[in-house]
Amino acid sequence: MQQKPLRFLFTSAGRRAYLIRYFQEALKGNGKVFAANSSPVSTALQAADEGIVTPLIYDSAYIPFLLDFCREKKIDALMSLFDIDLPVLARHKKDFAAVGTRVLVSDPDLVDICNDKWKTCLFLKDNGFPLIPTWLDLREALEAVRNGEVGFPLIVKPRWGMGSLSIFTAENEEELTVFYEKVRREIFCSYLKYESAFEPDRCVLIQKKMTGQEYGLDNIDDLDGHYVTTVLRKKLAMRSGETDCAEIVEDPQILTTARRLASLTRHVGLMDLDLIVSDGIPYILEMNARFGGGYPFSHLAGVNMPAAITAWLRGEEADPAFFRARTGIVGQKDIVLLELKKTT
Repeated sequence: MQQKPLRFLFTSAGRRAYLIRYFQEALKGNGKVFAANSSPVSTALQAADEGIVTPLIYDSAYIPFLLDFCREKKIDALMSLFDIDLPVLARHKKDFAAVGTRVLVSDPDLVDICNDKWKTCLFLKDNGFPLIPTWLDLREALEAVRNGEVGFPLIVKPRWGMGSLSIFTAENEEELTVFYEKVRREIFCSYLKYESAFEPDRCVLIQKKMTGQEYGLDNIDDLDGHYVTTVLRKKLAMRSGETDCAEIVEDPQILTTARRLASLTRHVGLMDLDLIVSDGIPYILEMNARFGGGYPFSHLAGVNMPAAITAWLRGEEADPAFFRARTGIVGQKDIVLLELKKTT
């Protein structure tokens, strides 16, 4: 029986050319992978079967442009690889469904919790997870320091942030005050200004700097939010806010935490998590409702999320082998130079 050919579209695809190739391999020639990006300077556009340059995410023409493209190209499923894109797409799921495209993004409420690091803290607190001391108000953070509730160093970063953009470590009160104002200024000179505009006076987060071993996790659900498995990576090296080298490991305590989180989020597909174990306690640092930069390590170890998603969209059961990661596998990202061809 001939399988249904599928057409995927990745928005804000950037440099995730490897993910485009993973999905092309999963399709085995029975379908196409399209990539969209607001800048033509994108390796993903080069790797895709077809690439397209879009309006900016917050441009009023963005969603109409994508809807027209999905209608014209008969796109079956759309995914984004950029946090800022997620809430915009989540709010328009019904519009895309009307043109025959399924948006593989979690619901707006969950996306909001993941993107807004203050709401992430509140969510973790409300559900009984260990919480890192965190403040939105500079005066409250300074008061906590002076009262002996917390000591330096403290991390200062955007409330709606990603990667390593505008993250500083304060070693004393003077640095804390300076970095707080610096982060706020940098936010409004970058694309972080869009979400931060909702609360411009509460857009900087101050958090105790934890020491310990950091981990990355892929929490995998099916497309209806049912938990499947968790893949755990021990971070061995970082570069520009992303995992540069990691080992696939197992840890019952961390996996229990991940499973409990998945039962509460019921996210769509893959959720990328960052976690640190400090004094034997696992603390969740970040939740990202999308494929993260750590997924290639899981893929290297045998996990095949693109093949699973392809099967689910075709109404098939995913092979359990798609979710088996070989522990002990160590991977490191490489630097490869590619020539970019012009993309319209």
